[in-house]
Amino acid sequence: MKLEYWKYDAGTDSVASLVIPAALGRERTFDLDATLLVHVLAEASGSSLEMTVEVDGKRLWARRIPGHNLGETDSLEYHCRLAVKADADCRVRAKANCKGARVLSLVLEARETAY
Repeated sequence: MKLEYWKYDAGTDSVASLVIPAALGRERTFDLDATLLVHVLAEASGSSLEMTVEVDGKRLWARRIPGHNLGETDSLEYHCRLAVKADADCRVRAKANCKGARVLSLVLEARETAY
């Protein structure tokens, strides 16, 4: 059996959505990764970056950090293990919010584990 891999690259958009489709009669476990990369503006004082991850409409994780590296890049990453019930889709969404920075990349990835 080939393990599933799902990815959505939102590019410079601030929202990434991914649907893991249902598998008939089979529960699965995925390693879920959400990655946000931003460019912090050189003149931005008090900059910040924030990412929220939701699964099936419920907030799973949220974090806001101050922007560092003025004029350079900064990032936020989130990783978790996600159980997907048999016969049910799983909807994952990552949302980015920036102050004094702009989104360069927002990516969601789900890799099925062999457990």
